[in-house]
Amino acid sequence: MKILTVIGARPQFVKAAVISRVVADTADLVEVIIHTGQHFDSNMSKVFFDQMGIPHPDYNLGINNLTHGAMTSKMLQGIEEICLNEKPDYLLVYGDTNSTLAGALAASKLHINIAHVEAGLRSFNRQMPEEINRILTDRISDMLFCPTSTAIENLNHEGVSNSKTFLSGDVMLDAVLHYLPQAKAPETELPQKFILATIHRQENTDNVIRLLDIFRAMNDISATLPVVIPLHPRTANLIDKQKYSNIVFINPVGYFEMLYLLKNCKLVLTDSGGLQKEAFFMSKPCVTVRDQTEWVELINHGFNVLAGANYQKIRILTEQMLNKNLDFFIDLYGKGRAGNKITARLIKGI
Repeated sequence: MKILTVIGARPQFVKAAVISRVVADTADLVEVIIHTGQHFDSNMSKVFFDQMGIPHPDYNLGINNLTHGAMTSKMLQGIEEICLNEKPDYLLVYGDTNSTLAGALAASKLHINIAHVEAGLRSFNRQMPEEINRILTDRISDMLFCPTSTAIENLNHEGVSNSKTFLSGDVMLDAVLHYLPQAKAPETELPQKFILATIHRQENTDNVIRLLDIFRAMNDISATLPVVIPLHPRTANLIDKQKYSNIVFINPVGYFEMLYLLKNCKLVLTDSGGLQKEAFFMSKPCVTVRDQTEWVELINHGFNVLAGANYQKIRILTEQMLNKNLDFFIDLYGKGRAGNKITARLIKGI
């Protein structure tokens, strides 16, 4: 059986590492990897393949720095050509990026079975391009691997057949459990106690008022407890770091360094979807600078709070979460065996 895997962005590299490791140890399974090039910076891409032992891509389309439409159309064209050449049994996509949607569209038009890992997530905000990518990918996929029961409920409400949905657990938990022993400090001096922050979502970076309020809040928080932020290349081009002298800016880091930062921080402040979960996996409270989140179970159980981009709210909720006594001993995302469950189901077939 041949699986054609499409990846293009940092979170997908982490998820793919889990499945690729299981596939490599499974007889009669062959994986061909397409890297769309959506994240092309060495610190955002190559370092993950090197650190995590992901097989280097068989194809690299090198598509990036374009509008959503241009990027998706070029990816669609490139992936379609590879599908015609490789003739896979399944095309496997992860998450909610333009790479995800392009891969699913290409396979659908060629009548190739589509497996979507991390299916069924909804923020219910269609202003987010990721939400559109999720919805469309789920509608045309043949196997929907859901990390939570809430994700399955979302698909049921949309009329998706139960025969297509599978509760797999979260592959990112598999990754944390497997790679945590290899966590290592970034090659930069860090404060002894700190908050870990990441800011990159389009809803924040494309709105100058939101972006400046978030950084102003982080700068003021950092006067008391340092905020360390591995600065995403896109975000770095939009702010004047000299205006936020309290914040500790560092270069983007690999997965092992991010695990170290998560392990040693006091709190996570982010607009990332994946980092909200990784904070929970590492027993850290989280403040999310978005108006909605697809990971509603973290909100419902008090491990995460939504601050939006409100300056005062970010400061107040950060202080509250730092002083909150949380019990992280609850099973929300499975037992760390999602990769095995997904691979076994693919072998079984539709």
